Amino acid sequence: MLLAGGQGSRLGVLTSQVAKPAVSFGGKYRIIDFVLSNCANSGISSVGVLTQYRPYLLHEYLGTGEAWNLDERGGGVAILPPYATQTGGSWYAGTADAITQNLGYLEMQDPEYVLILSGDQLYRMDYEDMLATHKANNADLTVAVMPVPWEDAPRFGIMNCREDGSIEEFEEKPKEPKSNLASMGIYIFTADVLFKALREDAEKEGSSHDFGGDIIPGLLAEGKRLYTYQFKAYWRDVGTVASFHEANMELLGSDPAFDLYAQDAPIMSNSSTRPPAFIGPKGSVDDSLVDNGCTILGQVEHSVISADVFVGKNAIVKDSILFPGARVEEGAVVINAIMAERSVVEAGATFGASDKDTVTLGDDAVVKKGDE
Repeated sequence: MLLAGGQGSRLGVLTSQVAKPAVSFGGKYRIIDFVLSNCANSGISSVGVLTQYRPYLLHEYLGTGEAWNLDERGGGVAILPPYATQTGGSWYAGTADAITQNLGYLEMQDPEYVLILSGDQLYRMDYEDMLATHKANNADLTVAVMPVPWEDAPRFGIMNCREDGSIEEFEEKPKEPKSNLASMGIYIFTADVLFKALREDAEKEGSSHDFGGDIIPGLLAEGKRLYTYQFKAYWRDVGTVASFHEANMELLGSDPAFDLYAQDAPIMSNSSTRPPAFIGPKGSVDDSLVDNGCTILGQVEHSVISADVFVGKNAIVKDSILFPGARVEEGAVVINAIMAERSVVEAGATFGASDKDTVTLGDDAVVKKGDE
């Protein structure tokens, strides 16, 4: 069950028109591609995608799931928006409520185990390995965790564990953490335990209907078998403009922090096929990712350039991320910036600067000369 309904308000104008999981990433991809690819590479054939905020582009992009080999008969991708019943309907009130509202779908699948994921994280994981750990521990719930710097621990849900990896205590954003093992928001539940916990939580007055705030503490109080699965590879929550920009920049260089090209666990995408990128006679590209359909007549350095981007003559793009269809016209300068889909920096204009925070330009927005 893939939670993909978040607004991602901390990304500002980048999510003003689309849900966070549908935001362009890494030139060719959208954020949701990474978790869907993990599912496909882990042998998962049935994925329920829970959508809510501005879901239209995301629904269109998911299609039948064929791009991720998730279109099997009797399985595949199921899009699960909030819906009305005879007793009414409402938006998802929290992460747990989102799953509760789709218990009917889950019961139709009749699973032994349920994997719950977030649609807005960048990482590569074999969920089969996590499931093997869950089974070996005879666990009711297994939570994926990873060590974070101690100074960052107060920003996370922290798991305090015994030597065997069982969870002794859960602290939500503690001021003085006892551990630096942070929850990644990735859970494997034994199905009957999950169903019972969700139904009981739905009846509790005052519950926030959240996995971290309600379900996990409740299971601990009941004495259920909760364990951790330690993940030590690359993982990023791209929830802020700064972390989003940093994660894109980490794709560059001769030894990138995250390998987009790993053959044993490929990252798949539903991006449309476009003609090859064209680099003009005076155009130059250095240490950058450039997707198909681009026209580069100026200079591009240490940047991530999505499909159908245009960079005009004598224009400069540096340390930036350009979403599909963005235009940097002749003589314009774009530095340390993120340009959303179809946005334009007109001829001679400057957008961004190397000595300031990353700036963002929303979908279809225009920067004219003199606006900077």
